[in-house]
Amino acid sequence: MALARARRDRGVDYWPGFVDALSTLILGIVFLLTVFVVVQFFLSQEVTGKDTALARLNAQIAQLTEILALEKSSKASLEETVAMLRASLASTEAERDRLKSAAEAAGADASAAQGKIGALTEALESEQRISARALSQVELLNQQIAALRRQLSALEDALEAAEKKDKEAQSRIAELGQRLNIALAQRVQELQRYRSEFFGRLSAILANRPDIRVVGDRFVFQSELFFDVGSAVLRPEGRAELDKLASALLDLEKEIPQDIPWVLRVDGHTDIRPIASAQFPSNWALSAGRAISVVQYLISKGVPPQRLVAAGFGEFQPLDTAQTEEAYRRNRRIELKLTER
Repeated sequence: MALARARRDRGVDYWPGFVDALSTLILGIVFLLTVFVVVQFFLSQEVTGKDTALARLNAQIAQLTEILALEKSSKASLEETVAMLRASLASTEAERDRLKSAAEAAGADASAAQGKIGALTEALESEQRISARALSQVELLNQQIAALRRQLSALEDALEAAEKKDKEAQSRIAELGQRLNIALAQRVQELQRYRSEFFGRLSAILANRPDIRVVGDRFVFQSELFFDVGSAVLRPEGRAELDKLASALLDLEKEIPQDIPWVLRVDGHTDIRPIASAQFPSNWALSAGRAISVVQYLISKGVPPQRLVAAGFGEFQPLDTAQTEEAYRRNRRIELKLTER
């Protein structure tokens, strides 16, 4: 009985359920990104295969066009030969008719004329045979040209179909990319709304503190609030402020949908004056160590580590470039920014 009462007094422990929900969110996002990458890969393979097929079809069309041009040239040459043979045949027939007329008019020379007529008749028959062979070759060429044209038409149809499929694949890729961009934009808008709410809550909690300022979309804490000079160990005053921040983050964590990939980025900055110690050989090391100390403390207060990012910028992102103590003080700072992962 005493054990059951003690458990009720402690309240409901939401942490295991929160971790399960967060893990489910991460797995869902990874699954969606994996599906998108796989779809992009297969679509790219399909487009690449179509490009190869299109190139092959274009090469075949060019080859058939060259063959067709050669066949047309051969046909033209044969047609010229047929025309010449026909002209020669007409001339021979005219000569034969003239000789017949002359033989009928001159009876004494009939036998000689008849001999010439016979010779001309044989020549005429020979030319007729040659003309028949030429006409046969022309007909064969016409058939070959017709077959080539049919094959060329089939290749053009195949090329058109391949181009259509390629356009459809490109359209699917563009549609998928557009849908992904819309989904990401919606998530960014939702995060922007919760970021504004976070700003409002934190501004109310940290109001009237001269060492805490808002610069753009970030909260800026002077380093002296958290750390002693040259140190990355949190002071008690800094821990009290971070307790307020952790409480606000835990309340906001319950409201933000699990599928929004938000993080709190903690940025450490120093002034331009160099530091060289056994623990911190550079300002960069000091700024990173301070950011990590803030992150570790927030984790100890229950903030999920996957929602935190620590970054050190050293002296390379100053707010004030003047060489004065006031400028040095402003540049020594910790910045907090709620953003997407």
